[in-house]
Formats: sequence, structure tokens, C-alpha cells
Amino acid sequence: MKSNTYRHFFCSLLFLASVCFSATYAQSNKLKVVLDAGHGDTDPGTSGNGLVEKNVALDVVLKIGAILETEADVEVIYTRKTDVFIGLSERANIANKAKADLFVSVHCNGVASTAPLGFETFVLGTKPNRRDFEQNMDIAMRENAVIYLEDDYEVTYGGFDPESPESYISFELMQEEFLDLSILAASQVQTSVIDHLKRKDRGVKQAPFLVLRETYMPSILIELGFLTNKVDAAYLKSEANKKLMANQIAQAIVSYKSDINLVNVEDEMASIKQRNATDKEFTFKVQIAAGSKKIDPSPQNFNGLDPVEVIYENEFYKYLYAPTHDYMEAQDFLGIAQDKGFDSSFIVAFDADGNKISVNKALKSKLN
Repeated sequence: MKSNTYRHFFCSLLFLASVCFSATYAQSNKLKVVLDAGHGDTDPGTSGNGLVEKNVALDVVLKIGAILETEADVEVIYTRKTDVFIGLSERANIANKAKADLFVSVHCNGVASTAPLGFETFVLGTKPNRRDFEQNMDIAMRENAVIYLEDDYEVTYGGFDPESPESYISFELMQEEFLDLSILAASQVQTSVIDHLKRKDRGVKQAPFLVLRETYMPSILIELGFLTNKVDAAYLKSEANKKLMANQIAQAIVSYKSDINLVNVEDEMASIKQRNATDKEFTFKVQIAAGSKKIDPSPQNFNGLDPVEVIYENEFYKYLYAPTHDYMEAQDFLGIAQDKGFDSSFIVAFDADGNKISVNKALKSKLN
């Protein structure tokens, strides 16, 4: 009975939040973006190879903001511009009170092993069947543990315990209304950085970050790289590289604004059922290889990957793995392919007629 009450409360809260978001978003001539530099002051975040997360995150956020502030139709709000401590709930409150259109939280990764590296972008979620679920949960738990530094955190977060799996159940209900828009924004950022800067692609993922749960608008969390990895750390030590990364993230945000078409957001929120019904018009696949000679697409020829199909395009045979209508599931399959040795794999999309289209076009079409 108690869980049903909580579910009703969360759903009501989400409905009211989405209505307010839609009205504000549709009437605004600007994209109001909140840039959140993770950690700060007594909360340094992770560290490694001479770098501290709070400093790198703030440096990149200020660079992103400086670029976006030159855009006439983008308004930038910061959760912090100096080395200060701000609780997770307050970061979200800043965005909620401003009636922001997009929340972007910037962080750096760090793990015990020095091997992991790469750039990844998260949206809120706790899907247990997702690839790397345990690793994603570990990252989220580490980031969420910052609430222990806040006074009265038990009251502020309603008894939420970052180390308790049971506390994450409610995350399935939060941000549900904004998931498609969050995925589109995350995809834009991930594609922009990977395509232009050639960083290791760790994909768009779902994880239960508390700061994303507390916001009432499309929200993403960016992990710039692993400070515990020498390659990533060396990249993030360079001012020139940080400027390049900030520029690609900023350009992705500008593209996101252009893609979603502000006046259509209210209609998008009102047509969730219809949009879900048309999701299957688009199919995502993972291209794992291409060549001038045709190979039998059997599992033994592709390190056990199944199913694999072959198409002929532009004088090349292209091998496609694991068709799905779910973009997040395609990200999982991409990771599986890379684990099998196909490091240069990438996601492609097809429309209902089997014509190849860009992934971003498929994602945007879901919102029309």
C-alpha cells in the first residue's frame, strides 16, 4: 500500500512538472541551459595522475558556458562558477527554479583499475539488463555519495541511501516523461565529441544519478574521461584539448536546440502513446565490419556475434549486428560488439522502408 502511495505521488509530481516544462519551453525564444560542474570545495570527486575532478569539471563547464553565451538564443545558468560545495538537491533546485530547458552535469570518471578510458554520457535509468549495469551503478553510487556531506541529507532526500539498492527503485518513475529528449541530447553530445575528437566511445548509458532524478527537465550527465587512466588524464591536462571538448559539447547543445523545435515540445509531451506506437518504424543496428569481399555472416566468422546480416552498399559489403527498435539497447549491443574485438563498430539507423538514415534523424523523428 505504501509503495502504491509513493508511486501515485511520483507520477503526479512528474505530470505537473512536465506540464510546467512544456508551457515554459514552448513559449520561450531561448534554450535555457543549466551547466553543472560536479563536486567542489570539500568534495573533490575522483582524482588521478595529478588531476582532481572538481577542477577539471569546473574548467570545462566554464569553457562550455563561454561558448554558449555567444549564442543569442541560448541562456546559460551555472550551478557554480567557483570552487564551492553545492548539494545535489540544490543543483537541481537551481535548474527547477529557473525553469530550465536542459540540465547538463559534467564530471570525470575514476576507478581502481588504470585500464578503463573513454568518454560517456548518461541519462537517468536503472534498467537491470543493461550492459555494464554493475559498473554504471558503481559510478552512480560514488557520485550520489556526496549527499553524506550535506546537513540533514536524510530529510532532504526522503531517506534515500546511496549505498542501498532499494533506494533506487523510485528512479524508474522519475524523468520518464523526459527520457526521449534526454536521450536525444545525450546522443548529440556523445556523437559530437566522438566524431570530431576521436575519443574512446563508451556510449550513451542509463544510470541512477540522484542529481538527474531531482530535475524536472531533460537532463544528462557527462563523464569527460577517466582521471585514473594515463591517456585520458594526459588529454584532460591540455588546455587546448579541454577547449576542443568544450566546443564540441557546446555545439551539440546548439544542435539539440535546433533539432527539437521548441514549439513542438508541448505536442510531444501530449502524444507519448502515439510516439511509442511509432518507435518501431525505426531500426537501429551495429555496423561491425565492411569489406570488398563477401563473407558468410555466420557466428563463427564474427567471434560468436549473432544475428549478423550483410548488405551491399557503395561497392562494399557491410555487416550489421543485432537489429533493435530501442536506441539504448543498440548502445548495449555496440558494447558487446566492441568487447568481441570490433572496436570500430558504430550504430546505424534505418527507416520503415529499410532506407539508411542518420541516427540523430531517427531519434528526432520520434519527437515529431
